[in-house]
Amino acid sequence: MTIDTIAARPVARINGVALNAPEEFLAPDELRQRACTELLRQTAQSAGLLAASDAASTDGVSSEAASVAIEALLERNLNVPEPSEEACRRYHAAHEGAYRTGERVRARHILFAVTPGVDVVALRKRVEPVFLGVRCHDGQAADLFADAARQWSNCPSGEHGGDLGWLSSADCAPEFARELFGRIEVGVLPRLVHSRFGLHIVEVLEREPGVAQSFETVRGAVAMALRQQAFVTALRQYLRLLAGEAVVEGVELDAADTPLVQ
Repeated sequence: MTIDTIAARPVARINGVALNAPEEFLAPDELRQRACTELLRQTAQSAGLLAASDAASTDGVSSEAASVAIEALLERNLNVPEPSEEACRRYHAAHEGAYRTGERVRARHILFAVTPGVDVVALRKRVEPVFLGVRCHDGQAADLFADAARQWSNCPSGEHGGDLGWLSSADCAPEFARELFGRIEVGVLPRLVHSRFGLHIVEVLEREPGVAQSFETVRGAVAMALRQQAFVTALRQYLRLLAGEAVVEGVELDAADTPLVQ
């Protein structure tokens, strides 16, 4: 990438407030996160919850005052209903696997690390042929997954064919665990797994299902999950409303979920 290309990158803005410097590259998710946070910060100022002197963040990290004000703004404007007993029981029945104890998975992976400055779109294009190669082989040839892990993986496990051994959910980053546990899939997962470390091609070799927990035992956790879902839905709607009233430049807020509401 040339210096001219970097200098020509557009600056994204919310109501004229810049979200990134001209020479700064942000992955789409990070840019959307900054945009949503800036929308909420400006709204908190308009609502009198935050001093007009509070300056926009230049690095994506809000001031402590802005964080407190945004929390107060959301508490005031989001309607998050308490889930009913019936809804909780339905959710538990549909997600029984997520509430097992002692579940373990033996897995291996190929990690394509996402580090500051990495072009995520270009990285995904590099990942896809590797993903298709290990997913579509007939299993009769050599161990293509292990070979690909040794060649491509940015994880130390690559030297051992990507082997992660036996894992419990506590051994993994939450976003990684969500894709592995409470499921029945065995084999190469039919989707790339996104985590804070990057993009993973994952193969589940074996599963130990663990012990199912009764609804009464996990009712509090179920209710919390439903409250979180309701909060996410309300926040998305609120952000969509704010975006519709703002001048948004250089960032597509409806393109995907933002880390702010995951």
